[in-house]
Amino acid sequence: MKVTLIRVAVIGAGIGRAHVIGYAAMPDKFEVATVCDLNLDRAKDAAALVKTAEAVTDMQAVFADPTIDIIDICLPPKLHAPVTLAALQAGKHVICEKPLAGSLADVRSIMEAAETSGKQVFPVFQYRYGTSYRALHELKLRGLLGRPHVVSLETHWQRGADYYAEPWRGTWAGELGGVLVSHACHLHNLATHLVGNVRQVAAFIDTRVNPIETEDCAAISMLTTEGAMITSSVTLGSAGNISRLRACFEHLTVTSSNEPYQICSVPWTYQASNPERQAEVDAIVQAAPEIPPRFPGFFADIHRHLTGEQDLYLPTLQEAYHSIELITAFYASARNRQIVTLPLAQDHPLFGGWQA
Repeated sequence: MKVTLIRVAVIGAGIGRAHVIGYAAMPDKFEVATVCDLNLDRAKDAAALVKTAEAVTDMQAVFADPTIDIIDICLPPKLHAPVTLAALQAGKHVICEKPLAGSLADVRSIMEAAETSGKQVFPVFQYRYGTSYRALHELKLRGLLGRPHVVSLETHWQRGADYYAEPWRGTWAGELGGVLVSHACHLHNLATHLVGNVRQVAAFIDTRVNPIETEDCAAISMLTTEGAMITSSVTLGSAGNISRLRACFEHLTVTSSNEPYQICSVPWTYQASNPERQAEVDAIVQAAPEIPPRFPGFFADIHRHLTGEQDLYLPTLQEAYHSIELITAFYASARNRQIVTLPLAQDHPLFGGWQA
């Protein structure tokens, strides 16, 4: 698609409001044409952030608009897969918030529909965007990390009754899962992008904080294709919110910020195992180009991709598939009290969904 200005319709004005703000930072690249939400007042509030957007409640009218290039889906998780399929059938590119779907079978259907339509689906994994992670990735490309040893992930957030006032949250039918689906997936994706896809999983999950159907705490061990051993500690019972990654490689140890939403907006620390190489590491980190964190960085990469430029490290449908495969494996491991090996076969009992 050889255009400069890409017209977007945002469907869902909850997290969609933050998406609109991201587009508004790049008026030369994106035009938010429509914000659609069943709550018209909420749609108007998000649409007012840009001068170009119309607030509407009719999703079908958005699909039928021939001037819309991208449908950005920010709806409750249960609607992600069906609305993605409908948008592809309408001939639109799709940006979809996590999780892309509630089963591996649904992701397969989306992949097939994208191929048939000739349109692209961009799953939202925005943690990799920002200067701090770009610097780490540059160190990896230059061979300065060496073999990965261990990675420690902390998704420690605070969620209470106000968060679950939305009736679909905390339910299998609406949210499609708990903290593993809606919160931890971002750090898990960041880790696999850094040290390889996961090939073995051992998981424990529990509901300890809130009176909900789904899990709000988890302790997980993972082994990746690059040999990295990952531990992931997840809770919605923290005092405050942090997301944190600490990775020990053969030649370097990196520690991220604790920033929950924009993990790359704050400098990370990069410590060389050999002090004599610290200056070389520091020089590469300092020379890393400025990359906008979170949604602006992600959307800018989408624009580069769709206009024929080289994107940085745009999340792929294959990564979305692995993310859903990981979630499936977590639930399978926790329920059966066993180590689960990936990839999962199409005849796996949870291939069609893990919802209890």
